[in-house]
Order: sequence, then structure tokens, then C-alpha cells
Amino acid sequence: MGMNVNRVGSPIDIAVSGLQAQAMRMNVIANNIANSNTTHTESGEPYRRKEVSLSTDSQSLSGVSIRGTGEDTKDEFKEIYDPGNPDAGGDGFVSMPNVELPVEMMHMVDASRAYQANAAVMKRYQDMNDATLDLIR
Repeated sequence: MGMNVNRVGSPIDIAVSGLQAQAMRMNVIANNIANSNTTHTESGEPYRRKEVSLSTDSQSLSGVSIRGTGEDTKDEFKEIYDPGNPDAGGDGFVSMPNVELPVEMMHMVDASRAYQANAAVMKRYQDMNDATLDLIR
């Protein structure tokens, strides 16, 4: 019978992958916030919020992988009455991005805290290595 051996990454590699993932999340969230009032993009539609897709390998402890970004197609555009807007339809309603600022801010806090946690892991790992080297000397 074969033995299933899980691959385990170093704490630094795992923390770095977490830092990269959270940095990308923060960039995408910042872009969502910046475009929360963009009613007309190159496609002719309002801006559609973006999400980062992350994954892990269930057979290993090697950190997180960034699968990419995609558009949020679950949430519909909001309609507001603004007949003076050049993007308003005949009924005076304008389609607005599907970005909810309070939700984006909540996601930003979450990503920021996860980033800080990964940075703390790297710092503690480095401190532990330094203490080990001091003991060896």
C-alpha cells in the first residue's frame, strides 16, 4: 500500500503566498472603490465589481494560490433616477456599478488584517531563527 505524503511548504513560503494574495485582494478592492460611480466603461456598461479567486492544494500545506480575478455577475447593477445624466435611459434611470462601499470597506479591513497576520508570521519566524543562531554561537 502506498503512503500519501503531504507536501509542507516552509513557513516563509506560506506567509509570502498569503502576503501576495492579500496584496492582490487589496488592489482589486481599491479598484472597486475607485470605480464605484463609473457608469460607462469600454464595454458600454457600468463598472462591474471584481473579485479575487484564491485556492489551496488540499493535498499539501504549501500556502495559497491566486487563481485570478473575475467579475461579480451575481449582483445586479443598481438603478438610480438621474435624468440629467448622459448615461440615463429614456425613463431617466441610470445603471450604477454593483459596488457597495460598506461591503468593500469590510473586505478591505479583512484583507488588511490577513496581510498583517502573514507579515507577523514572517517576523516571528525570523526572530526564531535569530534566537536559534544566538544559541548556536
